[in-house]
Amino acid sequence: MKPYKLVIFDWDGTVMDSVAKIVNCMHQSARVCGVVCPTDEAVKNIIGLSLEQAVTVLFPQQSHLHADLIAGYKHQYKHLDNTPTPLFADVEQTLAALKNRGVLLAVATGKSRVGLERLLDETQLRDYFVATRTSDDALSKPAPDMLLQLLDELNISHDDALMIGDTKIDMAMAKAANIDRLGVTMGVHNAQQLNEFTPIATVDSYQQLAARLV
Repeated sequence: MKPYKLVIFDWDGTVMDSVAKIVNCMHQSARVCGVVCPTDEAVKNIIGLSLEQAVTVLFPQQSHLHADLIAGYKHQYKHLDNTPTPLFADVEQTLAALKNRGVLLAVATGKSRVGLERLLDETQLRDYFVATRTSDDALSKPAPDMLLQLLDELNISHDDALMIGDTKIDMAMAKAANIDRLGVTMGVHNAQQLNEFTPIATVDSYQQLAARLV
């Protein structure tokens, strides 16, 4: 695998094992608002979108409740739901090894700016990343804006960057930005689904990721 100058990570389902928490919080927000809960699969398939786009997709007939559903989800995630959200095994070791090789690291996530900043502090991963983009900073995935902004900020060419993510949304964003992509299967989508977007590889763990990149 070629030596990339910039590696960009999605967060939920890629760095952090947070898919179950996202599903639970969306279900509970729906219950509080008195609407039918979407299926687990439906919620998983919106992970990566901005929260505003996510509720639009999940609750198309309840536009009058979208603001309440968003506020309810945020309240559940931050204050009420206690589903564990550990980092995936060997995440920090892999980030450290890449950084020590001189690779620039960044984040492109559908999370809000406030949410990402809180998690960067809680996980103590902030110092590994030279730049981050959230749904507050650019158009929602799968639009390529987050990635294009990162390339511009860091003065990196398309050929020298790699996007790592767990969803078809991540892969579609990277393809739209014309940068290489690598799928991880620990989060939402499996290798067959990720391979629809011609990633350079799919891996099942950070050990496998490190073996290819470090």
